[in-house]
Amino acid sequence: MALTDTALRQAKPKEKPYKLGDSQGLFLDVRPGGSKLWRLKYRLAGKEKLYAIGTYPEISLSAARTERDRARKLVAIGIDPVHERKERDRVQASTAENTFEALANEWLAYNAPRWAKSTAYKANLYLQNELIPGLGTRPVTHITRPELVDFLRRIERRETFDVAKKCRQWLNQIFRFGLAKGALHLNPATDLDVVAAPAPHVQHHPFVPIAELPGLLAAIRDYRGNYLTKAAIRLLMLTAVRPGELRNALWSEFDFDNAVWTIPLERMKMRRPHLVPLSHQAVTILRELQPFTGRFDLVFAGRNDPKRPMSENTINKCLADLGYKGRQTGHGFRHMLSTELNGKGYNKDWIERQLAHGDNDEIRATYNHAHYLEQRRGMMQWWADYLEQLETGSNVVPVDFARA
Repeated sequence: MALTDTALRQAKPKEKPYKLGDSQGLFLDVRPGGSKLWRLKYRLAGKEKLYAIGTYPEISLSAARTERDRARKLVAIGIDPVHERKERDRVQASTAENTFEALANEWLAYNAPRWAKSTAYKANLYLQNELIPGLGTRPVTHITRPELVDFLRRIERRETFDVAKKCRQWLNQIFRFGLAKGALHLNPATDLDVVAAPAPHVQHHPFVPIAELPGLLAAIRDYRGNYLTKAAIRLLMLTAVRPGELRNALWSEFDFDNAVWTIPLERMKMRRPHLVPLSHQAVTILRELQPFTGRFDLVFAGRNDPKRPMSENTINKCLADLGYKGRQTGHGFRHMLSTELNGKGYNKDWIERQLAHGDNDEIRATYNHAHYLEQRRGMMQWWADYLEQLETGSNVVPVDFARA
């Protein structure tokens, strides 16, 4: 007789295993420990075999019968359901390992040691905040270009166009990585920029014209807020490093005897160490900072956690509070220095090396290891003196173009 749900619930374990038959080879194997296992007996190529369907009550009577019928159809065409189950499990496991999240994390782990820490940090932020929540569970081989376009459209509708741009770049890199390692045969993230929504024109790193610089210098001088913030702004002006490079500066990187700051390649965007000559004014500011943070590793140690640097928004917020919102940013001091020094006739190579820019000529960049340290030292001392004279209102000594 066919089994019923009542008979299944009332089946009690005995000292030895016993079977409760249903129909067409399906039966329930009741074990002494209390477990109840669905089994299907069948014959294939003249041999009797057993197919393990699962446990009761996790698999109900009706579900067991459905799986029995499916397995019997396989047997009818010569396919062993045991082997078919193993292959199905293998494919499912492979698909789980080949999700976008798995590929993206593997890509990040591979590249992070080759990047500056700031780049790896930002890439991970984009993964955790945007890409993985939107695409993480999808098998990479199933992701299509229209799907990625829809995903990016959702970001663009938030009017976060910079985020959408970075996501397009990261997606292309992640899928290229998957293509190279054989995880997929097509990169669906190519040419996504062709259908990108146009972003409104924004001046990302504004800086004040030289005529307004004395007013800015006076505002910074008279600032009564956090001293570390004030010192950070002044050092950005005197060194023209990137704000992130300054915020993460370590005391161990500074050589006061030789007035030079060595930023290791791990922290540099272009992945090469950067020598920053320090003007007399820059050294003075750093020495004034030592009583505040000299006992920590970080020069600009965070107020709440000295193991972490000051917030990346601190400098721009201060400039905004001083009345320069949308007119001057921390990064804008680099543009200011480049504009003024080029205008004064200084050697372009010295300026570009001071800004730690790459060389558009890849062959030239490979062989050009010159730091121009002493030339830049004179250039940056002139710049520091120039800023000081603008602040005090004294006569500005013109540049000696012979040395440029």
